[in-house]
Amino acid sequence: MKNYDVVVIGSGPAGYVAAIRASQLGLKTLCIEKWVNQDGKHVNGGTCLNVGCIPSKSLLDSSQKYWEVTKDIGIHGISVKNVNFDVSKMHERKKKIVNQLTGGVSSLLKANGVECAFGHGKLHSSRRVTITDENGAETEVTANNVILAAGSKPIEIPVAEVDNDLILDSTGALEIDSVPKRLGIIGAGVIGLELGSVWGRLGSEVVLLEALEDFLAIMDKQIAEEAKRIFMKQGLDIRLGARVIGTEIKDKQVVVTYRNGEVIQKEVFDKLIVCVGRRPHTENLLAQDSGIEVDERGSVFVNEYCATNVPGVYAIGDLVRGPMLAHKGSEEGIMVAERIAGHKAQLNYDIVPNVIYTHPEVASVGRTEEQIKASGDPYNIGTFPFAASGRALASNDSDGFVKIIAHAETDRILGCHIVGPSAADLTQQVAIAMEFGSSAEDLGMTVFGHPTLSEAVHEAALSVSGSAIHMPNKKKR
Repeated sequence: MKNYDVVVIGSGPAGYVAAIRASQLGLKTLCIEKWVNQDGKHVNGGTCLNVGCIPSKSLLDSSQKYWEVTKDIGIHGISVKNVNFDVSKMHERKKKIVNQLTGGVSSLLKANGVECAFGHGKLHSSRRVTITDENGAETEVTANNVILAAGSKPIEIPVAEVDNDLILDSTGALEIDSVPKRLGIIGAGVIGLELGSVWGRLGSEVVLLEALEDFLAIMDKQIAEEAKRIFMKQGLDIRLGARVIGTEIKDKQVVVTYRNGEVIQKEVFDKLIVCVGRRPHTENLLAQDSGIEVDERGSVFVNEYCATNVPGVYAIGDLVRGPMLAHKGSEEGIMVAERIAGHKAQLNYDIVPNVIYTHPEVASVGRTEEQIKASGDPYNIGTFPFAASGRALASNDSDGFVKIIAHAETDRILGCHIVGPSAADLTQQVAIAMEFGSSAEDLGMTVFGHPTLSEAVHEAALSVSGSAIHMPNKKKR
């Protein structure tokens, strides 16, 4: 029986990064992955690369190109006729990108000396791990340390049973082969908005049914309200407080019954996508004798360093508390690998960016205004609209604004929230500043290139103290 310094179960962004870093630090490492792609090949990369972050961004980009040509190109003095799209070619492009990246992960693992095994990994007592291949053959290995990185899966709801024909989950929604005339989506969160954007741009009438009364409750409320206004203007029909209570297949369509307050309503769709969140993929991951503690959702209990209650066993990524974000999992993987190797690594969970890849993008880092207000901390706010940005206007992409919140006494940046063009990249600039403990004044004193979208960040930082140059200033709070 082989023994390893580290065995990693799962090769998504959390798992493969943990395995690579462990091997770089001189630890004999095995990475186990059970994923089999559409071609029947074993591949690394997990949900993110295969049926999540990467393929969805491919379709988002393709559909956005079509939208720009058909909706906005005329303002630039460009005329086009007979513009068409081919969904099958969009899928071909998506598949090519996925294959390139999953193949790249496999190459990186090999280049860094990580041993790979394909099959289902399961943790037993004393850090024993069994690997069951596709033929049912079982191999057992032992490890000084085990890192659980099995990821997550879509949440299923009894009132809308997924068949991936007419009622789809987020994975099936990436394989729709023609544009539905009318598309329903249960859930107006990150995944629902991104998938709704893809098919809405290509011509679907998209209706999002969200059970919550608040739109994008995880985001700063002011940003969420602006995002909703923009998405509605784009044609997404977002209905809040709409709780689905039943579905029925009739004449090759989906009849959805939902409750809005005391009113019962019905809608008929050609396709229905269920996007009500994801849950940790712990089924058959832990043997009864493993001793690992999990909660009622299947989430593994860990401390601030991702250590479980069993010595030498760690859990990272979507298996543990916090937002299910690929970059969070990756950084947890690095932290755990370095701590196993004896380093004092840690992760600043207060500065983890969150992004919705609609257009415009919605992104945030740090605390929302609502969270800061609830804490009782005094604060100042600075905002700047992209409508006042020369670069945004030149690009005909000026919806949204930047919002920076700083402590009223120390001026330290507490949060940054953006809806607008390149929001993800702009928010990352502020995340770097926050990691170094910057104040809004520090950011305001930094020289930003002109004309750039990032100048909106600069002006918002200046606005915190009432010093913005390119917009009227409100009195300081």
